[in-house]
Amino acid sequence: MNVLLLNHELLVLALALGLLLVDLWLPPPAKRNLGYVAAIGVGLILLYSLFCVELPSRQPVQYAFGQMYALDGLALFFKRFFLLAALIVLLMSVEFADRLAAGIAEFYALILFALSGMLFASSANDFALLFVSLELITVTFYVLTSFQRGIVTSLEAGVKYLIIGALSTAFTVFGIALVYGISHTLNFGQLSLVAGQFSANPIFLFGLVCVLAGLGFKIAAFPFQIWAPDVYQGAPAPVTAFLAVGSKAAGFALLLRVLFIAVPDITAHWSNLLIILSGFSILYGNLCAIPQRNLKRLLGYSSVAHAGYMLLGVAALSAAGRSAVLYYLSGYLFTVLGAFTVICRVLRQADGADLSGLAGLHRRSPLLAAALTLSMASLAGIPPLAGFFGKFLLLKAVIEQAPAHPGYYCLAFTALAGVVISLYYYFGVVRAIYWAGDPADLSPIQISKPTRISIYGCVAGMLYLGIFPNSILDVASRAVELLR
Repeated sequence: MNVLLLNHELLVLALALGLLLVDLWLPPPAKRNLGYVAAIGVGLILLYSLFCVELPSRQPVQYAFGQMYALDGLALFFKRFFLLAALIVLLMSVEFADRLAAGIAEFYALILFALSGMLFASSANDFALLFVSLELITVTFYVLTSFQRGIVTSLEAGVKYLIIGALSTAFTVFGIALVYGISHTLNFGQLSLVAGQFSANPIFLFGLVCVLAGLGFKIAAFPFQIWAPDVYQGAPAPVTAFLAVGSKAAGFALLLRVLFIAVPDITAHWSNLLIILSGFSILYGNLCAIPQRNLKRLLGYSSVAHAGYMLLGVAALSAAGRSAVLYYLSGYLFTVLGAFTVICRVLRQADGADLSGLAGLHRRSPLLAAALTLSMASLAGIPPLAGFFGKFLLLKAVIEQAPAHPGYYCLAFTALAGVVISLYYYFGVVRAIYWAGDPADLSPIQISKPTRISIYGCVAGMLYLGIFPNSILDVASRAVELLR
């Protein structure tokens, strides 16, 4: 048992527990700055991962806890992804801290506990660890979503997320029980050796479908998306941002491992199912986003559509599709966190994220207006931003498979239709920024230096990944080499 492989998780947990201990001796006015301490700590862990952690070429996969935990290229990619996302979310949380009546240090610590769950999920090589990591993520988000107990919409979001999350847990546990009952193993590697024998067993297949349903809740894919709009609207802005990026990416990390490591032989016959899930997610998310006036709710429906876009790469059942998913997630990180950083600073009220609140933003803060505009353009897939190249790669992977399966042509057409539909509501946000008239308050918006750095970083990430995609695409291609 090589416990040292868990260095990312152990360092994050130590940082979270350290914050809670330091909080005991700090005066209340100083507790807000613990967010900067947490962000610096996560940043140092990220640097340690980038420059001090690498896998030997002779052993590209290393295991711990009886092969329940796997450290490979895919795991390292997602660990660094989650650390970067948490760093930006923690900086965002400091801006949000003045809206928390109490428990500021606990708020930061819960974000770190959710991060640790995501780190474990990226290395899950066993259904037991899959379940534990999912629950660590989900339970912390139950608390974070309803953290503003004095606001009805936050409490409502927390209750809805709790109920739907419990339902998804039930699906996952029931599915794992059926899979184990038939195959007598929970380990992905061992399961891959015997799964082909049960390809015609209805109980085994039903168990896998239940597990996929549970993961579908986490990525907010149709028809498991019903929680997303309400939770996105009611949760505190930093929590919504971490849900939109971190929780969704963790779901996709587990989905890739289950489909292409645990049961690759069965996945090869599920192209029709994956095509249907992807197509309906794209259409549902984009069509339902059109009438939305609340920006956070709009991004909730947008998240459903983007889950559909990422499922394009999964449905393609090819290495190009899987690497395109990782590339798309990288661009999605900078795009969504850039948008929520602006929302957190501009739309101060938790239940007041109406588009009318953006009126005159270009006069109050040109930087925030430009950052939100670029985020919307990237989400819409406008070149030369990361969102454009991500959609291009996903569509390319799907079309490459179309000669063997005409259903992929239909899926590609659906994705293109979704892109066209999304232009309307994304540029509705831009219209609200620049052409909705001037509000009563035209006072300049003050931006702290950490927030300014965060915004510059997100904008640079969107532009860099769109203009120079090969750098991250090469990393993504190496990360998915072990997936079959």
